[in-house]
Amino acid sequence: MLNDLYVGFDSLWMRLFCICCLAGSVMGGCVGRSSVDGQGSAPGSMRGKKRGARNEPLKKERPKWKSEYPMTEGQLRSKRDEFWDTAPAFDGRKEIWDALRAAALAVECNDLELAQAIVDGACITLPHGSLTESYDELGNRYQLPAYTLAPPVNLITETSSECKASDCTQKQAQASPSREDFQLRVRLSTGKDVRLTASMADSIAELKKQLEEREDIEVTRQRWFFSGKLLTDKTRLQDAKIQKDFVVQVIVNINPSVITN
Repeated sequence: MLNDLYVGFDSLWMRLFCICCLAGSVMGGCVGRSSVDGQGSAPGSMRGKKRGARNEPLKKERPKWKSEYPMTEGQLRSKRDEFWDTAPAFDGRKEIWDALRAAALAVECNDLELAQAIVDGACITLPHGSLTESYDELGNRYQLPAYTLAPPVNLITETSSECKASDCTQKQAQASPSREDFQLRVRLSTGKDVRLTASMADSIAELKKQLEEREDIEVTRQRWFFSGKLLTDKTRLQDAKIQKDFVVQVIVNINPSVITN
């Protein structure tokens, strides 16, 4: 009886031992799978490392593009500001967008070393060596349009000389209606009518010189009247409202000293 009890106890102990061993192997197998899963449970980070492996240095070449319509430097700046203000709201991280903006500005200023330092400091990956496409350390993709990196080939440059020239052109265009020439009829006291080329902006002094060249009458001998009023040298035709078909009276004095006095 006692022997049978010992045999039964041994068999029970063997069963418990086998169960423990089996449980240990099962637990060990679970731990092993979890460790494997732990190594491969972040496929995104593996993809990030794969992208990061292809990181080329920043190239000097900038994109060349042509705008649909010729734009000025001010319009280009407004277009860029609009992009940089709205881009972080769509995707990616704001600090990366700020780094890309600073790098783009450095590239435009031909400071490639500063741009590369900004990119490296922000852990930005450039697969093609250009800021047009980049990735951050989390695998987020960033794309920059060409107008943020380089001006168009048909950019209108506004220089001070050109602005002054355009201002002069505008002033001439504004003054052109008053500079329209017409034939002014001048009746001399000698009874002779003379037609002078005049404009509404001409002064009496200028017309006196023209009459002197035409009729050899000295300026000091001329006295101009219109509607019974004496016209001074500084008076312009537009001030006196003298028009094309009007007649101006000119008294020619034989003794110029009288006029001078």
